[in-house]
Amino acid sequence: MDPIPPIVWPRHVSGFDPTAQPTIPVPSLPELSPSSLQLPFIRKAFSQPISWQVEPVFTNYFDLDTSGHSDIKPAAVCIPLLESPDGLRVLFTRRAANLYSHAGQICFPGGRIEPSDLDYKHTALRETWEEVGVEPRFIELIGSQPSFLTSTRYTMKPVIGVLRPGYTLTPDHGEVAEIFDVPLTSLLSPALHRLHEIRPEDGLPRYFFSVTWGDYFIWGATAALIRNLYHYLAAAEAAGLSE
Repeated sequence: MDPIPPIVWPRHVSGFDPTAQPTIPVPSLPELSPSSLQLPFIRKAFSQPISWQVEPVFTNYFDLDTSGHSDIKPAAVCIPLLESPDGLRVLFTRRAANLYSHAGQICFPGGRIEPSDLDYKHTALRETWEEVGVEPRFIELIGSQPSFLTSTRYTMKPVIGVLRPGYTLTPDHGEVAEIFDVPLTSLLSPALHRLHEIRPEDGLPRYFFSVTWGDYFIWGATAALIRNLYHYLAAAEAAGLSE
């Protein structure tokens, strides 16, 4: 059985500041067309098979076979899309400061897959309801992305959902310090994606992506999922689905 190493320095390591880590160059990628950032295109992209590749920096950490690794726990998150007059936006939470794991970090609603959950979709819907108060009946699930191994040994399976009119936001203050949303155009602009290198004194370099929007620094596994969503929609666009 091969070991599966972590890839990102855990947030709760004392004294670690992700914003202070140096950035390194990444290949330039094209911007998505405005039509590819609209809901009809995204629905179409997830309604059929697309030939694409995950983010190459983290190829070895997507859709892993984790059988036999009892320390790795399955989890699921929801990437909630909100329709607004100025285009699609994405809902995020900031984790409460008192949490042991990833305190204060920005993330998608989600959590560990429990034995009572029917599948990862059920987990994503349940966790979204528990964390931000959006009932499952107000979420239209339109697709999923490859699972990602996080620094805390979770395989995070993302599902993409569209919030239907009528929902309300009621955060669980024990877990969620803040709920906010970001324009999809900003999140999926590769010009705003930064690749950081961690240079520990006693080990090999490690890497993580970040996206900054206003005062919000989105990094780690959440940024990796954002980067992957860009690659998927770019492949769908290249396949001519927007025509």
